[in-house]
Amino acid sequence: MSKKSIIAHVIYRFGMGGLENGLVNIINRLPEDKYRHVIICMTDHGEFSQRLNVSVDIYDMHKKPGKDFMVYYRLWKLFRKIRPDIVHTRNMSALESQLPAFLSGVPIRIHGEHGRDVHDLDGSNKRYQSIRKFFRLIIDYYIPLSKDLEKYLSNTIEIKKEKIITICNGVDTEKFQHLEAMDLTSSSLRLGFINSDTIVIGTVGRLEEVKDQPNLLEAFIELLKLPNVADKDIKLLLVGDGSLRDKLQRRVDEKGLQNKVWLAGAREDVPELMNLMTIFVLPSLAEGISNTILEAMACSLPVIATNVGGNAELIIDGQTGWIVPRADHHAIKEKCLRYIESPELIQKQGSLARKRIEEKFSIINMVQNYNNVYLTSIKEKIA
Repeated sequence: MSKKSIIAHVIYRFGMGGLENGLVNIINRLPEDKYRHVIICMTDHGEFSQRLNVSVDIYDMHKKPGKDFMVYYRLWKLFRKIRPDIVHTRNMSALESQLPAFLSGVPIRIHGEHGRDVHDLDGSNKRYQSIRKFFRLIIDYYIPLSKDLEKYLSNTIEIKKEKIITICNGVDTEKFQHLEAMDLTSSSLRLGFINSDTIVIGTVGRLEEVKDQPNLLEAFIELLKLPNVADKDIKLLLVGDGSLRDKLQRRVDEKGLQNKVWLAGAREDVPELMNLMTIFVLPSLAEGISNTILEAMACSLPVIATNVGGNAELIIDGQTGWIVPRADHHAIKEKCLRYIESPELIQKQGSLARKRIEEKFSIINMVQNYNNVYLTSIKEKIA
């Protein structure tokens, strides 16, 4: 039996999120006879690691806020200990780990760009650009998740095109699919929140500034003021947790919308909750390729999303959903109203969304693409 290649995946924190979900999907589906995986967290990890179906060593580096140069020495020692064949970092928060990887003799260095930082929404931060340009010298391959990020790496960071391999996320179409009949007595539901006539506007994501759920809440508040929706039962479902939760709850309380808005928190039953939604909205200020958009489309939901990152690569505007400007709650309100006034449009666009997922965004293809990158680099650098 041939020796397994060791891949060390370096991320900021192994908690609940799209990047982490994608990593779990890759590790769980890559051939077990070819790879052994290690996850290195710059900070720490949580219960999300329980979603891994294979044995994986997880190391927490406990990086301190701000400058913590000793963490890179600890990384260098860890790389010398585990001797990975590949170090695969993801996003700016892990990029600098490539230097101790290089210095410790790791033969293959891969970096993934999954989305924008809240402090660099358009990629114009000169300091971040300088750091990325420095690390061009020691990174073998880049994996952006969208055409938008691919162009950024090629045009702004000036990385050679042969070093860039774009791989879009994929979605598990068996786990995420439209269920014809939902059990409205399910333990997932808050008693009395939803009935068979309820129109549910929903979103899933970390309650953080970059995801901009407050903008969606403002759109919902404005929507409820319209006279032509006064006779309809319209609810807002926010799935996820984070630093904005208290702010959102205060706004809900201020407007007396406790029976109209459900802050469901972090959940393990996202596919079921998506099947309670009528319309999915992603109000993010920045994105790479959104897993939640893919999952919502797989559940046959029409999607309203902001025109950031790769959102417009996933949604066909006017056919499977709508693309709206970021930070524009009026635009979100208008598109929600259009669906509410045209129930047949919800069904039509939702069906087209599911079809698009099946044709373009298979999780099988995604995993195979990562496998090809790993195998090709191993063949070039090691074999």
